[in-house]
Amino acid sequence: MAEKKLKVTKIRSAIGRQSTQKRTLEALGLGKMNSSKIHNDTPQIRGMIFKVKHLLKVEEVDA
Repeated sequence: MAEKKLKVTKIRSAIGRQSTQKRTLEALGLGKMNSSKIHNDTPQIRGMIFKVKHLLKVEEVDA
């Protein structure tokens, strides 16, 4: 059975955001605009995505 993965893309700037949101983006591996990372679909990653969902685009991908 293939594990679900999430492609997370930063679509908005972190300028003027709270430091916790900036650190969350950094923890997700997102630096520059339009950068993407693929993460396993875990509750921890889902929680980080929820915290900064207004700055991201999230897509499910097949691994």
